[in-house]
Amino acid sequence: MKHVLSVLVENKPGVLTRIAGLFARRGFNIDSLAVGESEKPGLSRMTITINGAEHPIDQVTKQLHKLINVIKIRDLDPEKTISAELMLVKVRAEGEKRSDALQIAEIFHAKIVDVDRNTLTLRVVGTTEKAEALLALLQPLGIVEIVRTGPIAIGRGRG
Repeated sequence: MKHVLSVLVENKPGVLTRIAGLFARRGFNIDSLAVGESEKPGLSRMTITINGAEHPIDQVTKQLHKLINVIKIRDLDPEKTISAELMLVKVRAEGEKRSDALQIAEIFHAKIVDVDRNTLTLRVVGTTEKAEALLALLQPLGIVEIVRTGPIAIGRGRG
């Protein structure tokens, strides 16, 4: 079962290392991790995506709470969550491939952020499923490079 954890932490050196180490010691692989400033000065929000059964996730969140720099943890319910991912993808775009890439970009509302003689770089924001579908269509054209944030998420409605 996939879990998305929203972790509010103090913005201090070593916090990320301690949190990642805790997951590693418990045998969890972090699928994605996004970190950025939060609405509160001096605090950052981590969005951590992991796969795991319910019981071990509870154990990990209890241990996360014990870390001194962790302020708040939420295991976000997918039904009550808005999530998005940012992806940059560089694709081959020589000859006919260029018009194919442009059509695919238009269908997915991807923005063209860089163009040269041989490649196009697209920026797409949306669900992980949208990013995967875009990649499936671009694959035959020749993907040169991909950079992804992994999902970030926020609960719906009032906090």
